[in-house]
Amino acid sequence: MNKFWKSALMRAIRTIAQTAIASIGTSAVLEAVDWRFVVSASLLAGLLSVLTSIATGLPEAEEDVAFDDEIEDVVREDIEVKG
Repeated sequence: MNKFWKSALMRAIRTIAQTAIASIGTSAVLEAVDWRFVVSASLLAGLLSVLTSIATGLPEAEEDVAFDDEIEDVVREDIEVKG
């Protein structure tokens, strides 16, 4: 699994947890929690998070690409100096 999908999955999991916390938090007592609503809203939020990541990209995934480019430049310069 590449960096983008790992980052997108982590964001989606955090979004699911945050939505569940907010949904559960609206109930005064545990018996009043509408668990179908909590699960449904949380999964929908996770799906929207993944779709948003696909549509807009992820800065943390792009940082590694920039870092990899820097490493390639250093290696290329090292090869040019030695060669």
